[in-house]
Amino acid sequence: MIPEERLEQILQRFQYLEAAMAEGTSGAQIADLAREYSEIKPVAEQISAYRQLMSDLDEAESMLSDPDMKELAEEEIPALKAALPEAEHALQLALLPKDDADTRPAMLEIRPGTGGDEAALFAADLLRMYQRYAEARGWKFEIIEEQASELGGIKEVVAHIKGENVFGRLKYESGVHRVQRVPVTESGGRIHTSAATVAVLPEAQDVDIKIDPGDIRIDTMRASGSGGQHVNTTDSAVRITHLPTGLMVVSAEKSQHRNREIAMQVLRARLYDLERQRIDGERSADRASQVGSGDRSERIRTYNFPQGRMSDHRINLTLYKLDQIMQGDLDEIIDALAADNQARLLAEMGQ
Repeated sequence: MIPEERLEQILQRFQYLEAAMAEGTSGAQIADLAREYSEIKPVAEQISAYRQLMSDLDEAESMLSDPDMKELAEEEIPALKAALPEAEHALQLALLPKDDADTRPAMLEIRPGTGGDEAALFAADLLRMYQRYAEARGWKFEIIEEQASELGGIKEVVAHIKGENVFGRLKYESGVHRVQRVPVTESGGRIHTSAATVAVLPEAQDVDIKIDPGDIRIDTMRASGSGGQHVNTTDSAVRITHLPTGLMVVSAEKSQHRNREIAMQVLRARLYDLERQRIDGERSADRASQVGSGDRSERIRTYNFPQGRMSDHRINLTLYKLDQIMQGDLDEIIDALAADNQARLLAEMGQ
């Protein structure tokens, strides 16, 4: 049962926000009020719907003692009681703590792991998979750093993705992705196992992470181009080292000014992610097992091409639609991971 005092506190806060916005305030304050109002409004609506249902049930049960109304009450009560579990569940979901980063853009980083050239080719396949998923959802997908391998794979790629609820959807993708297939470099037809690592970080804002200029070292170096007329002959590549953490970011686009922007953007996102992990760790010793915030060295998923199978090991989900998945059809997987995460949070809330 959800504590009535908690519901009343939320409704009182909602009413206060409504009144404050109606009175009118300065630009900065009204923006803060509007943001909180939009976040709390769905919760207040669920509370009102739940309370209305409980009120209707109480009224119907009180009508049982009235001979004239008893028959009508006996018809209404079963339907009201049947609707109660769904209303309670909807309210519990609305009351779950929200991750403020869910609505933010995200930085996507993909790197090949074990498997040599085949791992680099698989990393490129994953990049295309996420590009197609972003396109299907109407997101903007911008590659800001990419190092290609000789066979058409990638040694490393960093992308910036903007759109609605980007991090909230993609945060479950962080971890080690394993592939089982016959590599194009394999003449004997033997199945190899390779891997690539995916990291999805919420975009950090200046208010989240303040980087002291004294805490970073910026080095410039000659960028390696793709050969021919594209060979970079200037020292445009930028490497930024964050001295307190040892984090190092390199950007090797043609413009040194743009490289500084990219490297700082990526560094800020990584530092913000470190801070989020630290806070999560302090909140709960069990949080490391939660989907979406676990160890990124953990193997989370296997793509078996001979069998056309994808298996997500965190939730024991297996789908035999690998072709569609590699084309960016990820919603079924992400929805299942989000539902599992909700179930864990509900269990924590009930403890």
